[in-house]
Amino acid sequence: MQTTETLTGFKKYVSLTRPHTLTAGFVPVFVGTFSALAFSDIRLDMFAAMLIATILIQSATNMFNEYFDHKKGLDSKESVGIAGAIVRNGMRPKTVYMIAVAFYFTAALIGLYIAFQSSLWILVIGAVSMAVGYLYTGGPFPISWTPFGEIFAGLFMGTVIIMITFFIHTGSLEHYYFPLLISIPVAITIGLLNMANNIRDRKKDAESGRKTFVILAGKKNAVNTSALLLAVGYLFIIWFAFFAPESSLFLLLPLLSIPLAVKTVKLWKKGHTPVELIPAMASMGKLNTIFGMLLSLGLLIHGLTGL
Repeated sequence: MQTTETLTGFKKYVSLTRPHTLTAGFVPVFVGTFSALAFSDIRLDMFAAMLIATILIQSATNMFNEYFDHKKGLDSKESVGIAGAIVRNGMRPKTVYMIAVAFYFTAALIGLYIAFQSSLWILVIGAVSMAVGYLYTGGPFPISWTPFGEIFAGLFMGTVIIMITFFIHTGSLEHYYFPLLISIPVAITIGLLNMANNIRDRKKDAESGRKTFVILAGKKNAVNTSALLLAVGYLFIIWFAFFAPESSLFLLLPLLSIPLAVKTVKLWKKGHTPVELIPAMASMGKLNTIFGMLLSLGLLIHGLTGL
């Protein structure tokens, strides 16, 4: 697998967004939207606006990551798991930074539309979420350098987005328990997408001075923790489908992704070098997508049929 290819033209701009991570942007919007379907009609304009805004924010966060890691001297032409826009593709650091700012500005404009169509509180929550995206790798104390990166990723890209999306469709948080509970397994898979990245990059991160959970706990413990969290996520889905308010057997659909989860854990255990762990990272991205879309499908069927 070629991981250090030099890209030109349109491809280098697409790569800059790190497409394999964008699943963390669109899955929560689908889950939040179809969670609302059990309580109200959904608005296609709000769905489209939220989807575009979250993908823009996720893309910009990746670009800030690229910019600040380069600024700190962490990336090289041989680095894997990066867009390589600066060190391989010859883009100016300032250009990468300005594209990220433009994406944030566009997302903010969309956020204004969403807020005026729902509640001005959305502006506050959105601003905090965007600040977290920037501070993940920017600022004097980057979140990505701490053991809490996975928690912030799961909370803001998972739970917060699902809750916002639910609210902009229903106009109320009267039934807040439903999206809040259903966001838990989604937050887990998004957090583990971040964990997969940190497992792959643990040696480079340690050399840079980062203190991620993976570095503090070690690869073996990090993999075991990831496996345990995946098991918790699936057990939670079973509980929710049978015992939670607005329960539905269709919410068991994410269990179909268990074989992929098992495969992902095996790839984590098997790989040691960054290149060897690329398949594990890709597998976790697929798992997050498939798990989230199966859950969305279950919510859609439940919302349309009431079953």
